[in-house]
Amino acid sequence: MPRRYFGTDGVRGVVGQSLTSDLVERLGRAAALWGQSSRVLVGRDTRASGPALEKAFVHGAQTASPKVVLGGVLPTPAVALLGKGGLGAVISASHNPAEYNGVKLFDRQGRKLSDSAEEEIEALLDAEGTGTGVVERDETAGERYLEYVLKHFGADLSGLRVALDCANGAYSDIAPGAFERLGARVVTVGASPDGTNINAGCGATDLSLLQRIVRAGDFDLGIAFDGDGDRMLALDAAGEIVDGDAILAILVLHLGVDLVAVTVMTNLGFHALMRERGIRVLTTDVGDRYVLEALRREGGVLGGEQSGHIVYLRHHVTGDGLAAALLLCAALRGRSLAEAATAMTHYPQVKENVPVATTALPTSVVQAAERLNAELDGRGRVLVRPSGTEPVVRILAEADALAKAQEACDTIATLVRRELG
Repeated sequence: MPRRYFGTDGVRGVVGQSLTSDLVERLGRAAALWGQSSRVLVGRDTRASGPALEKAFVHGAQTASPKVVLGGVLPTPAVALLGKGGLGAVISASHNPAEYNGVKLFDRQGRKLSDSAEEEIEALLDAEGTGTGVVERDETAGERYLEYVLKHFGADLSGLRVALDCANGAYSDIAPGAFERLGARVVTVGASPDGTNINAGCGATDLSLLQRIVRAGDFDLGIAFDGDGDRMLALDAAGEIVDGDAILAILVLHLGVDLVAVTVMTNLGFHALMRERGIRVLTTDVGDRYVLEALRREGGVLGGEQSGHIVYLRHHVTGDGLAAALLLCAALRGRSLAEAATAMTHYPQVKENVPVATTALPTSVVQAAERLNAELDGRGRVLVRPSGTEPVVRILAEADALAKAQEACDTIATLVRRELG
């Protein structure tokens, strides 16, 4: 049966509308029944709705697990790491605005769930609980996660001048201290969460605040996280954006891997660089969990998305914004970020997210995209896909000239509005 509630990354929706306390409680019970684990670790980001939804999830989970542990505000990768051996759950809507929230789940290996596992959980949404487990608080989870990341991904950053944007999210109390302990000189913004300002005009989804800080100051680079901490983007010393494709390219060359996993959104310039260096590329659907699945299937360790999900599986189990940021800083080795980023040439891309009433793509849109791809004949491409997290259709057009990409994107966007608006 197709999934009804799970999308690209967990269950997500507007609180009180598509995401209710009742649904979250049922998810807690169903997930605990599915996992059959003796321990469930629950973390959350900084949204105002987090405590109430955490309570609902815990109420459901404790009817099917002997112990539920509350980690408080934790980045998503912290729950994946610390929850190993049991079930991990994060109350978060990642990069979405504060009115959204959701539930992300990790299995006993700290892995995101497969489509089939999510289908199995949905089949248990109306199941009864089996008892009443205890609920405990873990006051040390954040510090233990930080120590782990510093040990396995940290490097001497003495003198490095870094501007950090924590998106008023889960890294607000963790990331600045990590860089300072490694010797960096740090200025931090977006680290005053109030429950309503997560991802609001800041973080990896809106780099304008960090750009103002970097351009007005004297920094080697800027780093922006998203609200739950599983992705990051960077700015060079001039405030120019270095996206996930460029970050991944830098890390591929620094870490010396012979295989990398990316999604269909990845720039054609990245593929050209990998061909030049003889590095095998796996291409997946959009979503870091598909990148993770491909890496595990093929024995790889490095992958990522243009949006800033960077996955490095040596000493980790999932994408981690802080670990990726530390790896990037270590990869510079005396170079500027701008210099390091020149390894990859970007093809011009134009993107548009079109709000729609339904995300089912009609035949007319699919055929129009196929026609444009045939016309571009390898010199570019058009990608049209429904979002798995929002009621929008995402359009990406890429070509060897910006005007071509813009024209292709406009053509598809106009058609989507007419057919689905």
